[in-house]
Amino acid sequence: MFSFFRKKPDAGSPWETQRMPDVALPVEPPAAVPVPAQAPVSVSVAAPVSMVPVAEPAPAPLDFLKRVFTGTPEPVAPPPAPVAAPVTAPAPEAPREAWFQRLRKGLARTGSGIAQVFTGARIDDDLYEELESALLMADAGVRATEHLLKDLKQRVKSAGSTEPAQVKALLADAIVDLLAPLERALMVGEHQPTVIMVAGVNGAGKTTSIGKLTRHLAEAKCKVLLAAADTFRAAAREQLEVWADRNQVEIVSQEGGDPASVTFDAVKAGKARGCDVVIADTAGRLPTQMHLMEELKKIRRTITKADGSAPHEVLLVIDGNTGQNALEQVKSFDAALDLTGLIVTKLDGTAKGGVLAAIALWSRDRAAQSGKKAIPVYFIGVGEKLEDLQTFSAREFASALLN
Repeated sequence: MFSFFRKKPDAGSPWETQRMPDVALPVEPPAAVPVPAQAPVSVSVAAPVSMVPVAEPAPAPLDFLKRVFTGTPEPVAPPPAPVAAPVTAPAPEAPREAWFQRLRKGLARTGSGIAQVFTGARIDDDLYEELESALLMADAGVRATEHLLKDLKQRVKSAGSTEPAQVKALLADAIVDLLAPLERALMVGEHQPTVIMVAGVNGAGKTTSIGKLTRHLAEAKCKVLLAAADTFRAAAREQLEVWADRNQVEIVSQEGGDPASVTFDAVKAGKARGCDVVIADTAGRLPTQMHLMEELKKIRRTITKADGSAPHEVLLVIDGNTGQNALEQVKSFDAALDLTGLIVTKLDGTAKGGVLAAIALWSRDRAAQSGKKAIPVYFIGVGEKLEDLQTFSAREFASALLN
């Protein structure tokens, strides 16, 4: 499935395989067996033996993680020598290509209004006005819409484009350039364990996203420990326990326990058990409820007490259906927690996917003012299945949006 993890390669094995030197041994030819002249001999020639190549050993976990979250297909061992057969099965669809088709379908509501602008139109002021309305309807926001239109007009002038289809391709390039800073790899393995704190409002898909991420990590042979610190929402602990059981990973939970103490115990347990990743599912919070946001700050401070370098990632899960409200959530949670990444879910159920452009522009301004890096979008989701949560690619997003 896709660059997600980067990690120093494990040291090579100190053992070397010793090979015995080749020794030429004398071989005596077999004695000839006389055959009676009157007895005809039928000689059959054995069919040549087809050598079947041996599959290479399974790749190291780190390489597998890179493939899972960067979209690079897994290396496939060469197939055995073909046997005569009347029908050859078609090659399976590449995982990333299958994902692109789902993304394209998921963004259909957002992109349909934008794509229609370039159908049988001329390059004039009316086209740009229609495009402005379409971008605003997609919840790109006023500033991001103005930015894209200004950039697009410059590109059209420089390229000397005369066809609407060419303008559409230039718009895709403008969107890619705006969203490119959001495309970055999530670092896992630099710390032992890597502690990830996940926040978000209720209903954004926070716990489900944690479950999907845990599944990917578990399949990549990472030892994962979950912390059920969402004691605010009813049945949240039970929901996370179901994901832990489904993915066969450990979980630290306390019925009615304090969220901060749960995360503290989980980080300590993760270090003691040699876990690769500890993921803390914190309670859903509305950014307007200041006393609840203060509790989130407390959880973050508690994680740092358990591990001086943690949390290594502070992720916010936002619902793509909320449009510009999602941008306000990002601003509020960043002010409280100093976010390091985003997960955008439910893009298949909305016509407001243009909010990513607004987030990208705000993130760029934030980076310019504070000197920090832009907050990346690590994952986007377009469905309920495990494979419907994938890493974010600016080029894929722009192409799926306008096609």
